[in-house]
Amino acid sequence: MDIQAFFTQLDQYFAGNEIDKADSFLCASLEQAKDEKDYGAYITICNEMIGFYRSVSEFRKAFDAAEDVLLLMEELQMDRSEHFATTLLNTATAYRAAGNYKQAYVYYEQALQIYDGLIPPKDYRYAGLYNNMSILLEKMDRNAEAVIYAEKALDIIENLEHSEMETATTLTNLALLLFKTSEYPKARKLLERALDLFEQSGEATDAHYSGALAGIGEAYYHMQEYDKSLEAYKKALQEVEKHFGRNLSYAVLCENCAAVYGALGETKMQDEYRQAAEEIKAKLQ
Repeated sequence: MDIQAFFTQLDQYFAGNEIDKADSFLCASLEQAKDEKDYGAYITICNEMIGFYRSVSEFRKAFDAAEDVLLLMEELQMDRSEHFATTLLNTATAYRAAGNYKQAYVYYEQALQIYDGLIPPKDYRYAGLYNNMSILLEKMDRNAEAVIYAEKALDIIENLEHSEMETATTLTNLALLLFKTSEYPKARKLLERALDLFEQSGEATDAHYSGALAGIGEAYYHMQEYDKSLEAYKKALQEVEKHFGRNLSYAVLCENCAAVYGALGETKMQDEYRQAAEEIKAKLQ
């Protein structure tokens, strides 16, 4: 199987926001890899499916793909490889997005144990894992631990070349954690650094940009700068819809906008965004 041709076609569907076509193409490509017994392609496609279904909030499909590929890799005796660790990380992120934090933590810990024996301590892949673990620990209300992992990630990312956007995203995540631990001056300073980096990047966006915008919106909300908070949240809504459609993240952002409008005393807009969030969640369920 020509895996490069697979990625070229998949990227075209994503670029055109053709979500249904991307779904069908992933399933057909997986069947082709299975028929050809091309295990490398099969593993690669399953990992793409985990991320894709997570992004469009079809979590059951993401979990099925994860279980399938993890079992295959164990049968191929790849369960101590960095590829297995990467798949564990992808699986953990899907469980985290679905709200199953306990299971997500188990998978992240397994990935970390494998990385510890295989890759250098300042490797970029550690930064990704640390960031993900930080986000999870925050959701589990383990904020002090989350700060430690976010700082570890930042220490790696800000020393890499061409990492401005990722540095900005990590700074934003860390700033939000510091708001929760009441370290307001340090948090604001980090947020200002993040904003400078985003502004320097121009119009360049990727799938993580919406998350960073959401983080900035939350930070401004904590600082009671509600107009700036709304501006960031609404930009995040546009980015999520552009890349993934009106998924669960879109609904959460609508709830965030409703909270800001509530703080501003604009009850009509608060109700509109709250209703939009409820309708999206009902449709997804």
